[in-house]
Formats: sequence, C-alpha cells, structure tokens
Amino acid sequence: MSGGYSEVLRTRGALRVFLPALAGRMSFAMVTLSLLYSVQSSTHSFAAAGAATGAFGFANVIGSPHRARIVDRLGQRRALNVLAASYSAGLLILAMLTAARGTPAWTLVTVSALVGALPPPLGAAMRVVWSALTPVGLLRTRAYSIDAVSEELLFTTGPLITATIISAASPPAGLLVTAVVALLGTLGMTSSTTSKSIKPAKAPPHKTNRPLAQPGFVAVLVALFGIGIVLGTVELAAPAVASQQGSIDLAGILLAAFAAGSALGGLLYGRRAWKIALVSRLIISGALMTLLSTLLVFAPTVTVLGIGLAAVGFFLAPSLVTGYLLADDITAPEVRTEASTWINAAVNAGAAAASAGVGVIVDSFTPHTGFLVGATTAFVVIAVASPHLVRRRQPPVITPSEKER
Repeated sequence: MSGGYSEVLRTRGALRVFLPALAGRMSFAMVTLSLLYSVQSSTHSFAAAGAATGAFGFANVIGSPHRARIVDRLGQRRALNVLAASYSAGLLILAMLTAARGTPAWTLVTVSALVGALPPPLGAAMRVVWSALTPVGLLRTRAYSIDAVSEELLFTTGPLITATIISAASPPAGLLVTAVVALLGTLGMTSSTTSKSIKPAKAPPHKTNRPLAQPGFVAVLVALFGIGIVLGTVELAAPAVASQQGSIDLAGILLAAFAAGSALGGLLYGRRAWKIALVSRLIISGALMTLLSTLLVFAPTVTVLGIGLAAVGFFLAPSLVTGYLLADDITAPEVRTEASTWINAAVNAGAAAASAGVGVIVDSFTPHTGFLVGATTAFVVIAVASPHLVRRRQPPVITPSEKER
C-alpha cells in the first residue's frame, strides 16, 4: 500500500484487532438506513423515521462519554462485550416492533432512543489501540487516516448491503443483520491479545484531566457538531430523494458515493505531513464541506447529486482525523477513549439534530430544501466555533519523527 500505510498495517498485532473491529463497525454503517426505512415502512412517515433516527443519535451522543468511561475503567473486553450484547438485543426488539406494523410512532421513537444509548464505542477503542501501537507523529496520523478511510469504506458498502437486504427481504431484516454483525465483530475484537493488553485505568482520572476541562476542546467539539449536521442531512435527504424516485437501491448508491468521497479524502490526507496547524485544517475542511453542501440544492439530476455528495464527503474523513489528532494533542492518555468518544459524540449530535430537523423539512418541502437548510445551519455553527479555535495556542505541527520519514 502506498504512502506508508503498509507500515501501519505491518505493526505487530494491528490486523488481528483491526479487522474484527471493522466488522463490528460495519453495523454502524447499516443501522441508520435500516432504522430509517423500518420506521418509515411501519408508520408511512419520514418525519417519524427522522424522529426515530434522531432519537437514536441523541441517545448515542448522551451515552457515549459514559460508555467510554466504562471502557477506560473496566477494560475493553468486559465493557465492550456487555455493550455489544445489549445493543444487539435492542436492535432485535426494534426489528420485531417495526415488523409487527401498527406500533405507535412514539413507541418506536422511545425504543430507538433506548437502543441508541447502548452501541459499543468500537471506533474510539480502536483508536486507543492505535495510539498504543504507534508513536506521536506521521505514523499515528497515518494510522488514524487508514482507520477513518476504512470506516468510510464501510459506509460505502454498508448502505449498499443494507439496501440489498431491505429490497430482497424487508427493512426489519436489515436491523436483524445489523445486530448480528455488531455482536460478532465486537467479540472478535475483544478476543485479540492486543485488545486485552489495553489495561483499564487504576483509578478515575482527576476532574482537571477530563477532556471537557481542557482549553480549546469544547470549540473543537462545536466545529465537529457542524460537520455532523452535514452528515445527518445527507443521511436523511439522500434516501428521501431515492424514495421520490421510487428506488431504495438508489439510497444505498447515493450514500455510498458520499462515503467513497470521504474515503478518498482521508487516504490523501494521511499521505502528507501537513505544515498547516490542526485547527486551521479543521476550519478549512469544515467550511469547504458546508459550502459544497449548499450547492446540492441545485443538482438537476440524481447523477449530478451523487457526484456532489462525493465532493462533500471528500472533506468528512479529513475533518474527523483532524479532530482525533486534536483530541490526542489536548488530552491526557488515561482519558483517551473518552476524548476520542467526545469527538464522535459531537459529530453524532450534529447528525442527530439534522435527522430530526431535516425530516420535518423534507416532509413539508423537498429533499433538496433539506440539503440547503442543513448546510446553512452547519456553516453558522462552524463560523461560531472558528474564532475560539484560532485563539487556541498550537504546538509545532511537524515533529522530528515526521521530518525523518
């Protein structure tokens, strides 16, 4: 693999934990579309479906720091296995409720929120493994980049697989498969020697070491909340466009185009030793992402929309990788799982807010109007965070280890 990525993958023990972790994270690429169409087919309302996916996302955001602290305190094997089993059971219940038809929308939204509080933080746990396996500098940047790129490839294939399952069977069947994938992937990850070697913290970290107590960390989260708004808008408005066209398979293709663009952006991002400060990278990538999102409202055809979604997605993975690097830069090692989870939480919070709000816009107006409203809101959020990010003092970006490579 070019660009030094092969060195990351050759790191001893890396693949044994990375591959099953990716398998488990595939479930997160499948759950949104499965839940969206399961609720929509049961209630015949995108507003209800958006409320359910939004409730799932908000609960995930609220619970994620607590789940991360549990992982830091108890260790990956014990905590992740229990969470994965609980999460999979919740998805099975949702599948049965939506398959039964006639279930009230408020019940589906409530259960979605309960299940959303349970997903195991496999991505954050894997980044803790990467930080243990790689030194600070270009190698870790590449590790995070290949992690983000691989995850985006999951989000390329996940919607396609989900759309195929839904078309061949039913939306609840997508939830069933998602549950099985989450459980098996987690068990495969936690059974590895590398995952077992990540020792739990001996004592709770002092309050002053908590991620939110670190200067500049909240501003990073606000900017990533804006990135999440774009993500959530795409995840709801694109399937709505597909529904207008009468094709569920088209939803998978559109979301795959978005994820493919993100994967390409992340791959190119990790190949370079950047001289631009981390906060500047985050602001620039976020601004470009929102600007391109506003242009989606003018897409005259589905083909042009797919190309536009790929262009928007091009800046997603670089934004996430930059967020993870900033989390490492700002926080202490003993709260690394929690810090990484806060990055995900900010993005998921933005996505959840967009799912709920854009669902109403789509039902009341058009999917293209949803793109415009979501992108405009995201731009305002990132603009609010930018001055606080700029004021943050940045350490040197290029380390000696990077210069030697």
